[in-house]
Amino acid sequence: MTGYLALVLHAHLPFVRHPEHARFLEEDWLYEAITETYLPLLDVFERLHRDGVDFRLTMSMTPPLVSMLDDELLRARYVAHIDRLVELARLETERTRSEDAAFQELAWWYLEHLERTRWLFVERYQRDLVSAFAHFQDLGKLEIITCGATHGFLPLLLESPAAVRAQVMVARDHYLHRFGREPRGIWLPECAYVPGLENLLAEAEIRFFLLDTHGIGLAQPQPRYGHYAPLYTPAGPAAFARDPESSSQVWSAESGYPGNAVYRDFYRDLGYDREMDYIAPFIHPDGIRVFTGIKYYAVSGREQEKQPYNHKWALEQAARDAGDFLARRQAQVRGLHPLLGRPPLVVAPYDAELFGHWWYEGPMFLEYLFRKIHFDQDEVQLTTPFEYLQREPVQQVAQPAASSWGEGGYWKVWLNEKTDWIYPHLHLAADRLQSQLRRHRPHHEAFEGRVLRQMARELLLAQASDWPFLIHAGTATEYASKRVRMHISRFHALSRMLTEEAPDLEELVRIEERDNIFPALNLDHWH
Repeated sequence: MTGYLALVLHAHLPFVRHPEHARFLEEDWLYEAITETYLPLLDVFERLHRDGVDFRLTMSMTPPLVSMLDDELLRARYVAHIDRLVELARLETERTRSEDAAFQELAWWYLEHLERTRWLFVERYQRDLVSAFAHFQDLGKLEIITCGATHGFLPLLLESPAAVRAQVMVARDHYLHRFGREPRGIWLPECAYVPGLENLLAEAEIRFFLLDTHGIGLAQPQPRYGHYAPLYTPAGPAAFARDPESSSQVWSAESGYPGNAVYRDFYRDLGYDREMDYIAPFIHPDGIRVFTGIKYYAVSGREQEKQPYNHKWALEQAARDAGDFLARRQAQVRGLHPLLGRPPLVVAPYDAELFGHWWYEGPMFLEYLFRKIHFDQDEVQLTTPFEYLQREPVQQVAQPAASSWGEGGYWKVWLNEKTDWIYPHLHLAADRLQSQLRRHRPHHEAFEGRVLRQMARELLLAQASDWPFLIHAGTATEYASKRVRMHISRFHALSRMLTEEAPDLEELVRIEERDNIFPALNLDHWH
């Protein structure tokens, strides 16, 4: 063995749940991820385990994502969603009879694939994907780590230290309740770190966290092994840094694997390609076109030159890319080992949705990679950060630098001229919650306790880093802005209930039923 490889997937979606609507556009984010990322990953794990492939993977599952996957309303809505897609695929087998044979073949392939997807969700996993992932953690193949409670950008919340503490402690409690053990690691939201956060992680008994490359590269004192080994922070938790070389091979828009011409084109979707009369029953009820997931074209070339997608060719390319990725990791660790005088650790973190949703063949790329590592070589050993620390417990102590994995490496994606209006509202609400908690502390188990807990939930939901990210990116801007304003408005409405002689109990129940995340919330985390 010459070096280690730690693959880390960050599985996260913002908490989107709208029981007040029969169908809600942004809930599709979850349904698409289930269909194209989470179920395919579980399918890969099942095949690897069946064939005796000893793989290792680290995967964050954030509290909002876990809460949505566990929600009975969203589970039922997902079944209705996949049923609509099955019906559409069945219609497509009829419509494509008179078209190119390649499209007819693809239509039948999609029908079989979507019918199996429904079977996996309903029958194989009994609608409980979180327990399915937990099973592979129990087998020692998957290390599930936590995140901030609602993916709050922690450095920008530090004006209220209690708010940052609650983001970590609520997430820890949620993980303990759902997985029956305390989390060993955390994916700091957006990998955003400032010195001092490690003290809070130590209090939560979290052993490690992930940073971008420069978080360790600029550490003091200078890291002896660069980003090819973790650092113990002064408070204890270990910091692991992203390897830019392995990341760019997958992430890069110019040279990354997903841009290969034979892979499925994400943007050419049936929901936009067909006439409205035909597609209307399968898109949003208001006539808003959406992705259906049925896509007939490969990346290939410009729009008029696009070629039909060939799944067999794409899988062959995924196998070649997995072989190339492994060969490059072998060369990387082979070159580093003599320079470092020890086996290097290559940490390769990615958004989980890259694999399947954005890069359709991504889950198969991972399967081929795991098989090649297991059967074809003995230079690169898969590991998880916690497993690595157990094997290599002696590491350098240093202070990591402030950093994030956003554009520019710091905060500008989340704090800029489009988003700066958000933070005064968050800071004011955090201060008001502290004040109300002090005033009503003896009554935390009475009516006041219900109101205070819901105030805390609304503040947590407003703090999600997803909202400023979407506003900055210009995607779902109106929805993201509305969510911040909505949670802050509910927060203050709830706060007023604590001083009213006849508070609106029906409104409290409506808010509790709508924003039902963290039912066992511990208010002591804000003290």
